[in-house]
Amino acid sequence: MQTVIKENANGGKGRVVVKHILDEKELNGKCKMFAEVTIAPGCSLGYHEHHNESETYYIIKGQGEYNDNGALRPVTVGDKTFTPNGQGHGIENTGDTDLIFMALIIFD
Repeated sequence: MQTVIKENANGGKGRVVVKHILDEKELNGKCKMFAEVTIAPGCSLGYHEHHNESETYYIIKGQGEYNDNGALRPVTVGDKTFTPNGQGHGIENTGDTDLIFMALIIFD
């Protein structure tokens, strides 16, 4: 598994750690990414749009504020989000522990 550290990811604050669960060969051209994402308290993954793909987050630890095309809502353990093709999103850790979620990007 490859781990990538992104500073100010998509214009966000601080550091985001992405642990890729499957590599490109294992994704078999069906998906762009299947990963565990960790965002430290006070950090964020900036707002970004998806084109020709969709993305789902499944929150497994912590809490945050999810930006769904400009509509903000809280997320916590057990919540899922879905961003379809042509739409955008971002997420910020609003808690005092790491925010950890699974991220799946599927090609449309």
